[in-house]
Amino acid sequence: MAITTSTTSGLDIVKDGYEKLAYFSLRPELFFDSVCEVGTTNLTNPGADVKFTIFNELSAATTALTETTDVSPVTIDDAQVTVTLAEYGNAVQTSAKLRALGFLAVNPVVANVLGYNAGISIDSIARTAAQAGTNVKYSGDDGDRNDVDAADTLTGNDVRRAVAELRGANVATFNGMYKGIIHPDVSYDFRGATGGTNWSDPHTFADPTGVYNGVIGSFQGVQFMESPRAPLFADAGNGLNGTGLIDVYGTLIMGRQALAKAYSTGGGYSANPVMVDVPVTDALRRFEGMGWKHLVGYGVFRQAALRRIESASSIGSNS
Repeated sequence: MAITTSTTSGLDIVKDGYEKLAYFSLRPELFFDSVCEVGTTNLTNPGADVKFTIFNELSAATTALTETTDVSPVTIDDAQVTVTLAEYGNAVQTSAKLRALGFLAVNPVVANVLGYNAGISIDSIARTAAQAGTNVKYSGDDGDRNDVDAADTLTGNDVRRAVAELRGANVATFNGMYKGIIHPDVSYDFRGATGGTNWSDPHTFADPTGVYNGVIGSFQGVQFMESPRAPLFADAGNGLNGTGLIDVYGTLIMGRQALAKAYSTGGGYSANPVMVDVPVTDALRRFEGMGWKHLVGYGVFRQAALRRIESASSIGSNS
């Protein structure tokens, strides 16, 4: 006698299960806003532009005074750096039906996505300012970005030269070290070439306090933070001044007061992005939203404190 067996294919009681923990895209560390140490802490008044004033030094007085002759007064002068504020923001709106039928809570997911969106958006604006420095050198002694070819990877001499220029310009360090932001593709070549010659991993630092997230080590006066958000100029290099095929990367090396950040604390704004609830305005109160806003600006504060070395990578897109 044949035995009839009830199976999963014959009944509707077996359904797909869903994990109720929300996961998100892989997210990089955000560095650029954190290295903007000059900020608006004592504004005279609100304004669309914020001007920072830098006073120039007097020339050294090395001529001896004459006993019977009064000293001739000299004038002092200054320069100003202007940072323009702009509004940024984003918002997400959900329906009552989505919130009612979703198998997990929608609002916490929206809040998480918006919070990260605020962070990476503002960090991207800060990065645009950081890569606008005018002190640029090209690995392999190339003359411009288009000259970079696949063999022009970052070298220890490139970094030593940047350090020498910073020190020669009297740029202050962060507790004895300059900060470097380097792309992982560039780091791959650089660490392979310098790993045995004065490269120090973080655990070997004499004083590991104050080490930023993402620090991979130091090399001759520069503490490097590795980030895929380091400047990348896709297909910008050729080596023959022709059509670009080679990815060019910018390694940033900076000292104190390289970048400035201006922001407003009026109108519901703050030093950081502000999360807001979107007012419910529909007749049946079905649509809810949340968002973030920021009124901020970034700029180079001291060009002398910011260096960019442009190079290729052996594992970059070079064809």
